[in-house]
Amino acid sequence: MTARIIALSNQKGGVGKTTTAINLATALAACNNRVLVVDFDPQGNTTTGFGIDKRSLNHSTYSLLMGDSTLAESTVPTQVPNLWLVPSTIHLSGAEVELVPIMARENRLKEALAEATQTYDYIFIDCPPSLGLLTINALVASTDILIPLQCEFFAMEGISQLFKTFELVKKNLNPKLEVLGVLLTMFDKRNNLSQQVVSDVRQHLGNKVFDTIIPRNVRLSEAPSHGAPGLIYDVKSPGSQAYIRLAAELMQRFAAPALTSATQGMPEAA
Repeated sequence: MTARIIALSNQKGGVGKTTTAINLATALAACNNRVLVVDFDPQGNTTTGFGIDKRSLNHSTYSLLMGDSTLAESTVPTQVPNLWLVPSTIHLSGAEVELVPIMARENRLKEALAEATQTYDYIFIDCPPSLGLLTINALVASTDILIPLQCEFFAMEGISQLFKTFELVKKNLNPKLEVLGVLLTMFDKRNNLSQQVVSDVRQHLGNKVFDTIIPRNVRLSEAPSHGAPGLIYDVKSPGSQAYIRLAAELMQRFAAPALTSATQGMPEAA
């Protein structure tokens, strides 16, 4: 099987990209899929969320992108069986400028990940909250884009620009790129506005919107401070259960075997 490479992208920050990357990857790994997460945000929140100490790193997405390390050298195991991470540090922020004079700069990540397509079932790229050169690299390297969208007033603002960028990349750089789906996040059932946003987004985007909705959940928010995915920190929480359902829905979209129990083989939080 050739890996599905999925970019999680939305230029608006705080929409749940990192939370989704961590927990969706964990749910898929718990189903015996081999999963790689590429932290492509200079903030490195995905790296922290997996409990990786950035000070201990010899290599990162920055060294990988600049050709100073191989993918194998840049990859570290996580506490989740079947799940590996290419961590990020603040050094990645310099890549936007350093890559400008380099030939075929949009293809750097694609070339770096080429050796992994037969090793993993799923590769997730957690993009920065921008539509700069890093995000373009992620879209060129990917087979699919997954768009987290928070259930708040400005939810649709900026989505049109993201779709324009997607169309440009698909037309000029990566004709195989597809929109996997839009994921509604931070849903508050007590809030009428959240209900209205869900209705509006489904009306505008139709079946591109995942059936699964991620609720606003305290346990998911607490998990990164403990250096663990929400599914390990509290697998029974509504947020964790939503990501298990999302993993099942994603595999169904790829016509993969149905999700059984995503809690089997799940390590306990320390």
